[in-house]
Amino acid sequence: MLDADILHRARTVAEHGTGHLFNDLHTSVSWADNTLTLVRRKRNLPRRSTGAGLLLIPSAFTGPGLRTRVRPPDPPQLAYPARGIGTLWVTRPATGTGALAPVLGRSRTLLLAELETPASTTELAHRTGLSPAGVSQYLTALRNAGLVSAHRAGRSVLYARTAAAETLLQAASA
Repeated sequence: MLDADILHRARTVAEHGTGHLFNDLHTSVSWADNTLTLVRRKRNLPRRSTGAGLLLIPSAFTGPGLRTRVRPPDPPQLAYPARGIGTLWVTRPATGTGALAPVLGRSRTLLLAELETPASTTELAHRTGLSPAGVSQYLTALRNAGLVSAHRAGRSVLYARTAAAETLLQAASA
């Protein structure tokens, strides 16, 4: 869930810019005229006293509010509730996979359905029962078709559905 939130925020910045990211982050955060405003923040955080940058931290444990931390020389930190917390412990059935399986194949369709949140090859192999080599081969085919993207996260690579895959799954479930 946290990886999915980070991926969503990165896409938001890339597609719409920083202002859209902050204005969509939380109701008590706003971005206007190159200024980040936090409602109910007791004191200002001028850039010269806090240093460069801002570390955004998605969390499942902040509750509905925000948490801030300012400890120079570290950059200021802003912990916020990650997207999808309400569904964290809910198992949702895959939709649209029955119609796609004859077209894409059962295994590739299963992987697309499992990529509701970004996952590594090893994690997908564990969750689906497919071999890691098979998962790798299918993910390569899906990536070449533009249905999956790969993103390095430390020492592993996380795969995520693209907008095209989301559209395909939505159309198949209609």
